[in-house]
This record gives sequence, C-alpha cells and structure tokens, in this order.
Amino acid sequence: VTFVGERAGEGYFSQDGSLFVFQSEREPGNPFFQIYLMDLQNGEVRRVSPGIGKATCPWIHPSKKKVLFASTHLDPQAREQQRAEYEKRTGGESRRYSWDFDEQYDLFETDLASGQAKNLTKARGYDAEASWSPDGSLIIFASNRHAYTQPLSPEEQDLFARDPSSQVELYLMKADGTQVRRLTISAGYDGGPFFSADGRKICWRHFSEDGATAEIFTMNVDGSDVRQLTQMGAMSWGPYFHPSGDYLIFATNREGMRNFELYIVDATGAAGATGAAAPARVTFSEGFDGLPVFAPNGKRLAWTSARGREKQSQLFFADWNDAEARGRVGLPAPSEIVTEDGATPASSPSTDGSGLLTISERGLRTHISTLATEKMDGRLTGTPGEQQATEYVASVFQWLGLTPAGDNGSFFQSFPFTAGVSLGEDNRLTLHTGIEARKFTVNTDWRPLTFSQTGEIEESEIVFAGYGIVAPATDGHAEYNAYAGLEVKDKWVMVFRYLPEDVTPQQRQHLNRYGGLRYKAMVARDRGARGLIVVSGPRAKVKEQLVPLSFDSSLAVSSIGVMTVTDAVAEQFLQNTGKTLNDLQAALDPGTPVPGFAIPDFTLEVTIDITQEKRTGRNVVARLSADTPGQGAVLVGAHVDHLGRGVGAGSLAREEEKGQVHFGADDNASGVGGMLEIAQALTQAKGRGQLQLQRDVLFAAWSGEEVGLLGSGHFARTFGGGSSESTTLSPAISAYLNMDMIGRFDKSVSLQGVGSSSMWPGEIERFAAALGVSVSLQPDSYLPTDSTSFYLKQVPSLNAFTGAHADYHTPRDTVDKLNFEGAAKITRLMAALTRSLATRTETPDYVAMTRPSTTMARVNLRAYLGTIPDYTQSEVFGVKLTGVAKGGPAEQAGVQTGDVIVELAGRKVENIYDYTYALDGLKIGAEVKLRVLRYGQPVTVNVTPGSRE
Repeated sequence: VTFVGERAGEGYFSQDGSLFVFQSEREPGNPFFQIYLMDLQNGEVRRVSPGIGKATCPWIHPSKKKVLFASTHLDPQAREQQRAEYEKRTGGESRRYSWDFDEQYDLFETDLASGQAKNLTKARGYDAEASWSPDGSLIIFASNRHAYTQPLSPEEQDLFARDPSSQVELYLMKADGTQVRRLTISAGYDGGPFFSADGRKICWRHFSEDGATAEIFTMNVDGSDVRQLTQMGAMSWGPYFHPSGDYLIFATNREGMRNFELYIVDATGAAGATGAAAPARVTFSEGFDGLPVFAPNGKRLAWTSARGREKQSQLFFADWNDAEARGRVGLPAPSEIVTEDGATPASSPSTDGSGLLTISERGLRTHISTLATEKMDGRLTGTPGEQQATEYVASVFQWLGLTPAGDNGSFFQSFPFTAGVSLGEDNRLTLHTGIEARKFTVNTDWRPLTFSQTGEIEESEIVFAGYGIVAPATDGHAEYNAYAGLEVKDKWVMVFRYLPEDVTPQQRQHLNRYGGLRYKAMVARDRGARGLIVVSGPRAKVKEQLVPLSFDSSLAVSSIGVMTVTDAVAEQFLQNTGKTLNDLQAALDPGTPVPGFAIPDFTLEVTIDITQEKRTGRNVVARLSADTPGQGAVLVGAHVDHLGRGVGAGSLAREEEKGQVHFGADDNASGVGGMLEIAQALTQAKGRGQLQLQRDVLFAAWSGEEVGLLGSGHFARTFGGGSSESTTLSPAISAYLNMDMIGRFDKSVSLQGVGSSSMWPGEIERFAAALGVSVSLQPDSYLPTDSTSFYLKQVPSLNAFTGAHADYHTPRDTVDKLNFEGAAKITRLMAALTRSLATRTETPDYVAMTRPSTTMARVNLRAYLGTIPDYTQSEVFGVKLTGVAKGGPAEQAGVQTGDVIVELAGRKVENIYDYTYALDGLKIGAEVKLRVLRYGQPVTVNVTPGSRE
C-alpha cells in the first residue's frame, strides 16, 4: 500500500473503512516518523502531525474529524535531535531499528479541518500507543509517567535507567485528557492496547520482567477479567481484535528471533486449555510481519511488513478469510458484522479512485476479442492482419473524436523495416583441393549467416582458430586468446560455435560475453580475416548442426563472409591435417587455448546471396488536446502487433502447433484494449466538462514491438521533427505509460520502470490504495518492451505487466484465458495515473539509471530448463515460477509451478539476473542441483539442462 520514503508502518482504518492513518519516514530532511492520513476513496495523502520531532501511534476518531497520535514536537531539543539524526544517516551511519521511549512523547489530537494540534497529556514520561474507544469517549494508552513521580526500588531505578520500557503500564482517560487512571500494575512492559469493536474489552501485550518474552492478554475496560491468551514463550505482541470479537491477530517471533510472523488466537483464552486449538499461523514470509489490524467489516487485513526487496517496513493490505480463520482456531461459523447503527461497514472504496473515470470491463472484452480473432491472423507486423488490427484501432479513435496524430493528417504513422531474410539463388561453396573442386549444397551442407557480407568472396586459404574467442584477463580468470601466434589475414577462419564445454560455470560465464557469433566475426574481421566458418562440433550436443538463418532487429552486416557448415563438411576441410573435429574439441574443452593452425593445400571459393524482405509497418496515433496546453504531452501506448503464425524465432509453439495462428490475446491485445478504454474514459470526461487538461494526451498503438521495438522506436526518433541523433524527447513528451500484457492478473500487477522518476512511487501509492489494486514495483527501466524506446530518450516511463505464462508466444494465448475483471482494475489504475499527470502543471523528473550489468541476452543462453519466471513478484528473494514447460527438464526433475528458485548449480539466486547468470554457466547434459522453496520449505532436485538450439 505504501511505497514512498524509507519506511512506513502502524496503520489503522477509520470506523467506516474509508480512511487509513499511518506513520512514515518520507519528509525530506526528516529522519523520523510523521503521521499521514490516506483517503481510500481517492488516494489523497496528507500529513497530520506537525512535521517536527518524532511522531507515532496514530488513530482516527469515530467522527473522522480528528486524528490522535504521540509526538515530541514540543521538546525544545526536537529540531536539533532531528538535524543530528539526519546527519548521521546521510553520513552513512546506520543502526538497527529500535523503539524509542522518549520521555518527551505526549498525546495530541489534530483537528482535520483546521490542522491545529491539541495537547492532551502533559506529564513527564513516555505517553504513546493510544487509541480512542469506538464511541470516542475514552482513550487507552501506554505510559511510564509514574516512574518519574513515584518512588522506585534501587533495582527498579537501575533497570529503568537502562530500559525505560520496564515501567510502561496501561492507562485509561477521558477523551479530553481528564480522569486519568492506571489499569495495570505489574513488573514488565505493558503496551499496545486496543479496544474491541464493541468497546467492552481491551487487548494488550505484557513483557516478562527481563524483556525476553511477551504474551497476549485481554481484560474488561474496567480492568477486570484479565486473561492470558498465549503461552508461546516468545515475543508475542501487537494484538488486535477481529471486529467480531471472537479472535485476535498478533505477531510473534516463535519461528526465529528476527522472524516475526502473524498468528491468530481464540479471544476466550481457550487456546491454553487442554485439547483446545492452538494459535494458528497466518503469514509465511522471512523477516518482519507485525502490527496487524482488521478493516471494520473484518474482510481486509492491514499490517506492517519488511517482505519487500529493500527489506524496509512498508504497509500491506490483504483480503481476509474469516471462515478459514475460525476453522483454524476451532471457532464456529461467522455471523454478519454490523456497526452500532446497524450498517455493514465498507470494505473497499465505493468509487474508482480517479473521481471521474469509468473503465468498462465489457469494453475491454470487445476490444480484446476483436483483436485476438482468427481474422487478424496473429497481427504480424507488415501483414494484412496488422493492417486490419491497426484499422480497428483507428476506427475507435475516430469514433471517440480524437485528433489524428500520424502522417499527413491521418491516424497512421508508417515505417519501413526488414521483415525477414531468405537465401538467394546464387549461393555457392567450393572447396579446391588442388586435384578436384568439391561443391557443397547450401542449406544442407552449409548456410550463410544473416550478417554476412554478400557477393563473391575471393578464393582464400583456411585456418583453424579453436573457439575463436579473445577474452581479457580479469580477477580469477586468465587471458584467453584463440588467435595467439596465428596469422589470419585474407583467410577463412574456422571456429567452433559455442564455448569450451568442460570449463567451470564461473569461466563459462566469463567467456560467454565474448562468445557470440557476431562478436567472433568482429574479432576475425579486426585481424584481417576474409571470412568466418562456424562449426558446431560433435561434443556440442546441438539439435541442428547448422546455425539457423534468422535475423535480429539491427540487421547490421559484417564486412566479412560468415557461414556455418556441418561437422561432416568441416571434417573434409581437416582431412590433410591428420586431426579430427572430436580430437580438436576434446583438447580445447577443458578451457586452455590450443594453438591454431593453417590448413594446408585447401582453398575456399564462396559466393553468398542473402535477400532481405522489405515491408512497411504502421503505428496508430491520436491526440486528446488540452484546452490550455502546457509543455510536454502525456503518452499512453501499447503494442498491437504479435507473431502471426509463429514466423521467426519468437514463437514458443509446440511441434504440433507450428503454423497455427498466434492469437496474442494477452500479448498484447489486452494492453491495446486497456489503452483504448483509457482514451474513451478521458475523452468522455473532457466532453462532460469534468476534466481540465493541463497538457495534451497522446494515445498510440505500436507495431513492430515483437521484432525489435520498431514502431515505438520510429516514433521516438521522429516525433516533433526530431532525429535519431537527438538524445531526448523532453520537453515534447513529459511521461510515457505503457501496457504490455495486462490480461493474466492473479495476485498483483508489476509496475516496471519505477526508477525512471522520483514521482512514480507517490502516484502509485495514491491510486493503488484507492482502487484496491495490488502492485509490485520494479525499478528497472531497461525493459524488453516499448517503454524502453522512450526511457532511452530521457522520458520517465512506466510499464504495467501481469507476468509471463505457459501460453506466452504460442497459439494458446487466447481470449478465454484472460481475467477481464483484473485487466479492468489495472486499466483503472493506469487511467488514474494518466489523468493525474495530464491535469497537473508539475512535470515528472527523469532519473538516469545504469543498465543492469548482469543482464544476459536470451540469444546467448544455450541451456534450457523450461522454467517460466513470475516477473511480478518483486518482493520475493529468488525467482518464483509462474509455470513449468510441459516435458521440459525442470518438470521432469519435479519442479512445480509456485516454486521459488533460490540456488542453481551452487550459485545463490536472489533475482532474475542471478538466475540468468546461473543458467549461463550450465553445461548441456550435465546434471546440476536446483534448490527451491516450496511453501516455504527447501526442496532440492537434480535437473539435466537441455539445449535451446
């Protein structure tokens, strides 16, 4: 729920569930908690504490007109303490978080209308941990005030000097601060009190005298009927009544000293009785989970957790299953929870949070179903299917009355591209042996590579250069030079296709960055070679010996010839050397370079003919104009293209699915549907006079995303008369919002690129809370989607993504598998963000990020396990799997959907980069250990990597 600042926590609902108050460290220059109030109807957040000193333990009055909290802002030393603490933290000094029992803490109430804070307690000592009774007449709080006015024994004085919490007890007073009376008198800290929903009971936690353990207690408001609910022998604290009053939730570290988890317990105290149900565990996340509270209707839980990647506390919401909870602690079925006036409390906001915008689930279904039909033929860029899809988008834009923003006053923006490559008719390879000329058949014996020089290549000699790798020495790795002492000028260089097969995973990872075929061709070219011959070799265990004729989006060619030959052809090249491919590869595979050599008496005569197929793709672009346009339009986009019938390397279709239509319902008809719904919502709101735009909003359906971000890249290069040399689109474009695959919403949507602007966390916190959308934030801005085209032009960019799945890039990605309700939630969130950006004069700042150094291109990964990572799970340490490919090595090893990979081949895995890097070190066919967490428990399996090629 919270994403801004260093940390946040201890949040509480108002009695009708519409407001939420919490503490957070988010003020610039202030290292201490302050109190904030969030309106769950619209996401607005305001500070309600003075902003000076420390503030904690907030509570909302039943009238919703006041907020109660503890604060030290009246301390004369407050500003100096704040400055000193801030300098410590900014200077790099850190300390483990601990609760502060500052004797300057007093209780205050802020009137929300005037903003004035009223002092309710003025006694010396720690006054905090306070809350109003449900009728607002009483305040329960914790205090050690008596320790400053009443005599203590020498032992008590010594302990109090070391630990002020040792004298904290519970106090009750009237809401105006009068008639204060002490409720508990016992050795050990009593604190964290709350009233039950009916106002008759109080729960709290009592620490042992030595502070080592704490247990959960309840009593009547008058202090009678004291019951100990837990006997866990651990630090159990932070109790809170379920609104029914039948059970409580609390935190305990019984699972480990620093691992606090949430538990529930029967409110009658029966848990301690023989044969009764024991407290039941609720959370299973390593680290801190605590301070849980229920929404007034008992159907939502809020709590503080450090489960995020930064391991700093933030606030989380979850749906609460009351019936399941009751069963866990042996309670009967639930009854309806009602307030004193007979109303059922609200569990979620009644509006869509944007105030003006309505997103139609039916409209989403119409758009997606239209784009993901057989008629669209997979929407491959530059095909009739793409033309039909873009025509549909343009017709919606026209129906909405948007202004065309494409070429020559139209909605379309065209761009030329190379759609594919094929072999021409004039490909020839001849081996001259001196006594004969052996001709080889293209596509059977040999094949040119896409980036090869074309035309006739002068007859030349051949040399062998091992794996063709040149890699510098680094810490732990010696220099590797396959060309040492080898003269290759004006000759063909024959090299093995991959890397030495028997090197360690660490050396494999080091060499891989120098092992790509383009890189090997560059190395050969720079040494004056005339061409590069690539052979797989018998030890490579490839599916096909010849490198496929495929192309990448750059289509850059080399100034030398590049071709691949079968092992049998390469053996013929070697026949005069007395060596075999197997012997050469076996000698090289341990990882030590073996000197290369010239192949005597043989020359090659080569002609290479590769034809590039040119096509034209088109984007669809429209504009919603502001009445008083400011600088920098907001751009909302999604890619409309897909894979057609699976042409090219992108398809993951099974053998029996080859050639079938790839419908692309999730990828990315879902994103286009969301973009169109946002366009309709904003246009209609503006037409009703309910939207005052400060800047234009552009809407775009990109084509060419699947073949290299071609459409968005073309737009980014040419918008506003720009050129490819321009490094920025600012101020012409102020922000870009992208939706790529929003149709498989499960538990949360991943918002990627949050690191591109400091504005994103606050905006997301505001609207995600208001709309009740669970999100995970990922800072990376270098993404394999269209948002990168704009981030590289210094535009703050955000991408919504619900994750990969087993149907990705296959004919199985169909409309019937989509979660339309979830897609509508995500679209509402992105619509609210768009509206906010377009109606404010403030422009989001751009934050430059370093490209992750561990990113590995998929094309360089040979090892295949058949795992499908869940990219939305940013709070998980490890790589959670959203699926496992049927029949793949992982499935055969027993890996399951939902497993979290934490170690592969001895390498620790904390994120997708670690996992990719670990995959990079695997040897095909060599069994390794894979360690996963399954329902929190470690499971180790043996898996044998297969080959992608």
